[in-house]
Amino acid sequence: MRVRILGTAAGGGLPQWNCACDVCAASRATGQGRTQDCLAISGDATNWYLVNASPDIRTQILATPELTPGPGRRQTPLRGALLTSAELDHTLGLASLREATDFTVYATKPVLEALPTRGVIDPYGGIRWCSLEDGRLTLQGGLIVESIPLGHKRPRYAATAPWADDWVVAYRFTDPRSGGVLVYAPCLAVWSPRWEAALDGADCVLLDGSFFTDDEMVDQTGAGPTASAMGHLPISETVAYRSAYPAARWIYTHLNNTNPVLLADSAQRRAVEEAGAEIAADGMVLDL
Repeated sequence: MRVRILGTAAGGGLPQWNCACDVCAASRATGQGRTQDCLAISGDATNWYLVNASPDIRTQILATPELTPGPGRRQTPLRGALLTSAELDHTLGLASLREATDFTVYATKPVLEALPTRGVIDPYGGIRWCSLEDGRLTLQGGLIVESIPLGHKRPRYAATAPWADDWVVAYRFTDPRSGGVLVYAPCLAVWSPRWEAALDGADCVLLDGSFFTDDEMVDQTGAGPTASAMGHLPISETVAYRSAYPAARWIYTHLNNTNPVLLADSAQRRAVEEAGAEIAADGMVLDL
């Protein structure tokens, strides 16, 4: 299994266009930014799938050698995408892929029913939509995927949609040839028994690193909801679980622009590294 981390920032990227917090100011000063969270994954280095489709998807694909089109004039190694939620920063990139052919988007039923981009994309005719009814599938290239329901948080545009416990999911990818297991959860609201079961035997965990503390938005910008109100457990809470999984590589992604772990010399970054965890980087490659 090969995983290319295409982007690592939460919605808005880094720096965020309308933010002058300390982290965004440092990003502008150094010219070191991040694109919005998204993965590319393959079991055979030939058939590739996106996990989420960020608004930065065009830039991300162009920066990824494994996703270069060819040898046919309109041939691409991308076979589809799996969505972890219906949030705009996870789905807007689908509109940029509207001219795809033989491309399947997998998501839970409430996510597929809510997506506002479907009405825009469907007339182009090349994208199929597939509901994860049984929570398990095998991708071209051999990877086995299991979806793990994580929560009922709906995006703002679907605030009146019916309640369901699979508006947000994680994915567990297993390579039956190598035995490698990756668990990806860019949005994690609760540390539950179901989530712990998904971590069992994982070689690598890509985990929600949106905020370092629950009140980070208020501290950094003077306004905004808490991390928990936005459906994210802060790193300061989840890093305590790291020692329970010593065999797994533990990497934080989906990093909000206000998060001080984005500063290489911050005390928060040191705390993460001292706990044996890592901060994901755009373009990072994982082989499992």
